[in-house]
Amino acid sequence: MSPDGIPGHTIPVRIGAGSAMSYDVRIGSGVLGDLERLAAAFASALLVADSGVPDDLIDEARAATERGGPSIGVHRFERPIERVKTTASVHAICASLSEMGADRSTSLVIAVGGGIVGDTAGFAAAAYQRGVPVVQCPTTLLAMVDASVGGKTGVNLETPDGRLRKNYIGAFHQPRAVLADTRAIRSLSDRHHRAGLAECVKHACLSAAFGDPDLMAWTEANAEALLARDDSTLAELIARNVRVKAAVVAEDERERANSGGRALLNLGHTFAHAIEPIPTLSPDEDSAHAPLHHGEAVALGVCAAAATATSLDPSTDRDQYAARLRALFERVGLPTQVRALPPAEELAVSMRADKKARAGRLRLVLPDPDQTARTIDDP
Repeated sequence: MSPDGIPGHTIPVRIGAGSAMSYDVRIGSGVLGDLERLAAAFASALLVADSGVPDDLIDEARAATERGGPSIGVHRFERPIERVKTTASVHAICASLSEMGADRSTSLVIAVGGGIVGDTAGFAAAAYQRGVPVVQCPTTLLAMVDASVGGKTGVNLETPDGRLRKNYIGAFHQPRAVLADTRAIRSLSDRHHRAGLAECVKHACLSAAFGDPDLMAWTEANAEALLARDDSTLAELIARNVRVKAAVVAEDERERANSGGRALLNLGHTFAHAIEPIPTLSPDEDSAHAPLHHGEAVALGVCAAAATATSLDPSTDRDQYAARLRALFERVGLPTQVRALPPAEELAVSMRADKKARAGRLRLVLPDPDQTARTIDDP
């Protein structure tokens, strides 16, 4: 139910149907109310709340959980940035669980926030007493279509030289459910909202092989409505993206395929993870806007992957497809080039240290013009 008592339009998506790990993703206005039903099976719950989420949504999540019956604690996650997505934050969440007497049989973790909070709280849930259930309540578009679905959790590793290794420490821990309340998107800044669209374009680049060959054309046709945050258009976008990601994950849940498989979801990310931690990079050359947001780095990474595919196999089709992707990113306000990059040799070192590399060999995901993608090793 929405806060005014009027049922919101919701879209259910079943993940892993028929498997022991299946769960629902519910998308729409007011779905946070489902926490009452989900919490009813537990004696206690810890709400891990992103400090950037509006208080009324956090209060609503807490009230719905309390109606379900468990005792509830709240752990505020301050400054949800990559530099605090570390084991120290996981330790703090686990300490909060311990202080409230949580156990893996009767306790629940509820993550309310963006991808950093969802990843960190999810990993804490996976680690505490070797695993307690978690419900993901993503509050950003990026988290709704990507981080909250599929069971990957984790935090960054800071190396002795101060570099961040993205998501180097983590575990697979599927959520009990995902509640994507579209009202939260209204509270995002324009920049954060645009950043979420990058992952949607990425999914469209894979979609023909995973049940939705029209997703790219639909995204292009609805770009303005998406930027305007039209509720029904956003709900359809999220549902279609979740279905694509779910189809990819179903084929290769733990990313063990020798080629293709879940690694395809990393399209653009090997490039992105090399530049995202650089504190001086900006999407528009304004130093006040540094560093890059994750979605901005992904947009740049997808463009780099398309350019790499063209350089390895030049053709008119590939040139036109790379131009099409750049045009779509530009329409939704995302960068397609960035200045003041470190030397190529330094970036190559970072890319080879990416966790998707195998035995030091670089592994890339490259897009093809038919809305499919492929993995290649050391091009």
